[in-house]
Amino acid sequence: MKPETPIICRKCRYYFITWDPAKPHGCRAMNFRSRRPPSLVVRQNSGNDCLRYTPKAADENSDS
Repeated sequence: MKPETPIICRKCRYYFITWDPAKPHGCRAMNFRSRRPPSLVVRQNSGNDCLRYTPKAADENSDS
């Protein structure tokens, strides 16, 4: 059986970085900010992987 690939929030279209140093990670799909990446918060609270994860489109993946 293949191990599951972890969800990387930075590759999700709903992820954003906030200006709040206490809560630098945000999720637009679930409308919250946290100290830890949103996928880890969802996993801790629900026991399941994030169901809203949607990979960014090809043009959104550029770091420029």
